[in-house]
Amino acid sequence: MSNKNKILLVDDHPLVREWLANLINQELQFEVCGQTGSAREGLQLIGMTQPAIVIVDISLEDGSGIELIKDIRAAHPGVATIVLSMHDETLYAERAMRAGARGYIMKREATDKVLDAIKNVLEGKRFFSHAVNAMMAQKLADGAKSTPDSPVTDLSDRELEVFGMLGRGLNTRQISDQLNLSFKTVQVYCARIKEKLNLANINELIAQAVRWHESQHKK
Repeated sequence: MSNKNKILLVDDHPLVREWLANLINQELQFEVCGQTGSAREGLQLIGMTQPAIVIVDISLEDGSGIELIKDIRAAHPGVATIVLSMHDETLYAERAMRAGARGYIMKREATDKVLDAIKNVLEGKRFFSHAVNAMMAQKLADGAKSTPDSPVTDLSDRELEVFGMLGRGLNTRQISDQLNLSFKTVQVYCARIKEKLNLANINELIAQAVRWHESQHKK
């Protein structure tokens, strides 16, 4: 029986999964026990493979990495999660932490940061960048929420997920199908987002979502 620590990969980019698997499997104490681009399949694989850590992206084929982290914490509380994503850590790291993630790494970081994060989390520690730690320390020092850099920070996790999907070009019916939510529920989320972002109609909402999506992918 192997004494290696098992790592499961949940990322919707096959090339990223291949790179991660090669990186992790080079370490004698680690082994990748499975990989998928689907949140739903990821949950199933956890039950089958019993990993120590799941590495999760924010955007997945069939949903949000943040929601997956919540589901993992509820169904498999002994399994740790680390986010590896291209999405801006200043917006997502705190959400990931609240959801239950033990670490957050930007994909542009050096490869040794991935291994450092895994090792730290296996030791029971957290692994977040200096920028995120400084941001959280500032919030604690302020004793309240700092003024947000963007109204998008006021969106709930699910609202941000819907907003991001609108920015990727999905319509409300497609979002409903992908998130397994009723069409009416997605419309309610869109209405809340419009109100929070002070937008007049669905056309303004879509335009804002597309601009935001494009800005995230330029970083």
